Amino acid sequence: MRLKTILNQTLNCKSFVFKKCRSGSPVRECPTIEVEVVPRKGSKAICSGCNQARPGYDSLSPRHFEHIPIWGFLVFFVYALRRVDCPECGVKVEVVPWAKGKNQLTESYSWFLANWAKRLSWNEVGECFRTTWHHVFNSVKMAVEWGRERMDLSNISAIGVDEVLWHRGHKYLTVVYQIDHHCKRLLWIGKDRKAETFQKFFEWFEEKRIKKLKFICSDMWKAYMNVIAINAGSALHILDRFHIMAHISKAINRVRNQEVKKLKNDGEQPILKKCKWIFLKRPENLTVSQEQKLAELLKQNLKTVKSYLLKEDFQRLWDYVSPYWAILTSTSREIILLRITTAAY
Repeated sequence: MRLKTILNQTLNCKSFVFKKCRSGSPVRECPTIEVEVVPRKGSKAICSGCNQARPGYDSLSPRHFEHIPIWGFLVFFVYALRRVDCPECGVKVEVVPWAKGKNQLTESYSWFLANWAKRLSWNEVGECFRTTWHHVFNSVKMAVEWGRERMDLSNISAIGVDEVLWHRGHKYLTVVYQIDHHCKRLLWIGKDRKAETFQKFFEWFEEKRIKKLKFICSDMWKAYMNVIAINAGSALHILDRFHIMAHISKAINRVRNQEVKKLKNDGEQPILKKCKWIFLKRPENLTVSQEQKLAELLKQNLKTVKSYLLKEDFQRLWDYVSPYWAILTSTSREIILLRITTAAY
């Protein structure tokens, strides 16, 4: 099958003709094939301003559009863009079906690179197909913009918000996800993790969609919690387990540190030294030596031991499958949490 036949079958370019295919000058140390493209006889150019067929004005210098590589060759379309004399828009460059605007790649090649960028890193995609990282980046950007314009934001009832560290020096991004049972996807990204950043999401999401939210999941970052309370107070705000237990673990560690100092000042044995992870780990994750040490410490009348036992009692909350019983016992769990944190100060 000839290259021109392949192009005619894969591209919808009825108003244009693929003519000569010739060997071109090497690009990026690779052999190239240049495909000459000319307008079909009698066809009119399409104005890029109003998308209407308009009379010709003149032609620009031939321009190279990079297409999908084939058989180890880089493929370029060579075409001299026409300008039209549009009565509504003035003198404009025509629209061509294989590329948009000033993009150096054909639209087919951009989608080709964007699909591979989902499987490989952008550098690897560039190396595999002998193109530049910048071309891969622009292809992914094109695909993202295409998807954003067509994103369906109806029937979103559950979202989650979190921060992502993207650079050293505490540089964060705020990311918002849809976490409904029928659809899990990224919705929005904002620079930094400030309240002003998250507020921009709700402005973008609009009031009519905010009212449909039933669940919002977040960590215990105050900036996020405040914005959720202001904008979506009617939705059930769910705090994730990891951060709740992290606060309890920090409180237990403060209790232990204070008690280590007290035992030292009272001249007693430093039995709590080097025991940090014994109290912070889950029982099933302890080593044999840590289990033995914990068994000895549990016999002691220490604040740290009491805090540890309260923490383990609190852990039972996560095993409830019935919302009724979880709510019924939530008050006692709140008292446990308060006792642990109070003991730390």
